[in-house]
Order: sequence, then structure tokens, then C-alpha cells
Amino acid sequence: MRKFRYILALLCTVAVFAACKKSSNSNFDVAAQLAADTTAIRAYIVKNNISAIKHESGIFYQIINPGTGNVEYKPSTLITAHYAGRILGNTSTFDTTEGGAPREFPLGGVIAGWQIGIPLIQKGGTIRIIIPSYYGYGNRGTGPIPPNSILDFNISLTDVY
Repeated sequence: MRKFRYILALLCTVAVFAACKKSSNSNFDVAAQLAADTTAIRAYIVKNNISAIKHESGIFYQIINPGTGNVEYKPSTLITAHYAGRILGNTSTFDTTEGGAPREFPLGGVIAGWQIGIPLIQKGGTIRIIIPSYYGYGNRGTGPIPPNSILDFNISLTDVY
């Protein structure tokens, strides 16, 4: 029994030191990445003649249709939307509701870029949001989205409640 406790204590100690190890991303410069993303977005919107506006947060948006209503958005606000998401400059989508039913999300459960952009429109509205990586999936990426990807979404709100 004493040997078991010794091994258990050793394993716990190793686990604590492993958890404290700095990740390879600890030296990641968020400000530099945001500046690089902003430069790339500006070049893209100029080249493609997109009338996007830079929000104070750093995302870029183009309101195609403001929609109607007067919802005061909260993290618990449910939205139902059709959308298509691409990596900036790539014509293929990594996620879309095209050809299917709209999806429902709590506003507080989506990426920060959506949390900033969605409240700029109301039910029935359509917006294009170009999201610097910091407000998307950052330097970790996810699934088919590589780290530091600038995201480009077209979103149509079908319902807000």
C-alpha cells in the first residue's frame, strides 16, 4: 500500500509540472497578428471593391439589409440564421446552412466576431462580417480552419428572440 501511495504521489507531481509547462503559443503577439489581419482585410476590400466599414472592435462589416425591429441583444438572445463562412480570399465554404434549415444559436455561444457583428442588424437583416483571427478562432484554429485565419461570413437573420 505504501508503494502505491508513493507512485500516486509521483504521478501527481509529474502531472502538476506538465500542466505548468508553457505552451508554444505563450510568445504569440496578439497585437501584431491583429495588425497583420487588418492590413490584409483592408487590401482585400479595396481590391474587391467591398464597401465594408471597420467597427471600433476591429472587425469589418457591410450591412446588406438592416432588417426590422428593435432587439436589445444580450448573450442569452437566441438568433436563427442562414450563413456561409469562408476563409478570406477562399471561395469554398467551411460551414454553411445553404440548402438546409437555418441554425439557432445563443448569441453568447458564437465566436466574438459574430457577437460584435450580429447586433448591428435586426430580424430579416443580412450582414457580411470579415473577422480578424483574434475574434474568430485565434492562433489555435479549429477543424478545417487553420490558426490565424481571417473569416468572411455572410449572415441572414431569420429570427431573433
